[in-house]
Amino acid sequence: MEPKRVFFFSLGTAFLGIGVMGVVLPVLPTTPLVLASFFCFAKSSKKAEQWISNNRYFGSYIENYKTKQGMPIDVKLKSIFFLWVALIVSMVFFNQIYLFLLLLAVGLAVTIHILSFKTRN
Repeated sequence: MEPKRVFFFSLGTAFLGIGVMGVVLPVLPTTPLVLASFFCFAKSSKKAEQWISNNRYFGSYIENYKTKQGMPIDVKLKSIFFLWVALIVSMVFFNQIYLFLLLLAVGLAVTIHILSFKTRN
């Protein structure tokens, strides 16, 4: 597997793991983390993308995203906040300029993507 796909698969797995914790920890937003995981899996592995799309627990999150039903504003804001916390922790922990630039680009792209979602009441 090429490095870009390994990176996105690893990031998707991390987002999904944190999203799973969000099911029991109210401070972690499950929906945006599952969507971020889906986005990363789509960039890395068709098998992983199909798995999360058909998963009985997370499939509904993906379906709502695909049908463009929208996200509540508080979910958008929490998503962006926790996305950047996770990315900044990774940047500080690994302290490598190429990784910093890559995570910055991913963070900006995901932030723009989340903000582009229809806002649901």
